[in-house]
This record gives sequence, C-alpha cells and structure tokens, in this order.
Amino acid sequence: MMDATVHDQFMREAISLSRKNILEGKGGPFGAVIVKDGTVIARGTNLVTSTNDPTAHAEIVAIREACRTLRSFQLEGCDIYTTCEPCPMCLGAIYWARPRAIYFSNTRDDAAKIGFDDRSIYDEFTRSHGDRKIPIQQILREEAQVAFREWQEKNDKVPY
Repeated sequence: MMDATVHDQFMREAISLSRKNILEGKGGPFGAVIVKDGTVIARGTNLVTSTNDPTAHAEIVAIREACRTLRSFQLEGCDIYTTCEPCPMCLGAIYWARPRAIYFSNTRDDAAKIGFDDRSIYDEFTRSHGDRKIPIQQILREEAQVAFREWQEKNDKVPY
C-alpha cells in the first residue's frame, strides 16, 4: 500500500495536467492519471471541446489509454487519480474497468459552482422513462432478446 505522499504525487500530476489543459484550450479543467505498481501508465485530460466528443472526459481518455497499454479491458490493480469526483458517465466507466481505487480532489459541488453540474443527470436516473428530459421508449424487445439468448449460449465468450 502506498503512503499519502505517493498519493499526493500522483494527484499533483493530475492537477498539473488539468491546469495545462486550460492553457492549451483543449477542454475543461480536468485531469486524470492511472497508476499500476507505482508507475503512471496513462494520462488523460478533458478533450470534449477540442475533439467534439462529449465522452472525452479526462477519466475516459485515461481509461482508454491504460487499457491499450495493458491490452486488457480491466484495470486490475490500478488506481485512478482524478481532479474531480467522477461524473455519472465516468463513474460507470470506472466501475466497468474495475480498478482497485479512485482518488479525487474537487467534489461534484465544486464542479457545479464553475458550470459543470451533473445534478440533472443524477436526477434523471430517478425519473420514470416517460418523465425524462430526453424521451426514452422501449421498442422491439422480443427481437433484441435473440442476441441475448445467442450470447448466453455462446461457449467461447469472454465474460466481463
């Protein structure tokens, strides 16, 4: 287990990335690093506006790089250091990647104060489909179930 000064070192690198990202005008003030066995294996910054990709949050960018580096879709034994409490999308991606731990600096309330408010997304999760801001409607479930049955019966699938 790493001591606090090592954690601080990795978080400071994420913070440095976030500040550099502001100066370079690539996106929002967010940075992330992913560490395995005491070594940074991936870095990410928010690239939403420079890539026109709403999923290009720092954590997602770093996860993609780390997974390429490790040649794995899981981040077993890795720690993620991110400059802000992960948004719902990033938190979901982090859980799918299954790292060992998440460390963050700014809170979601801090982010909301500077215009990055995820509260509306969290609120959407509690609403029924018919009451959401973006209409959501289930169609062709029975037809789609065929693929699920095929997956369930597949002998050589890679579970995740």
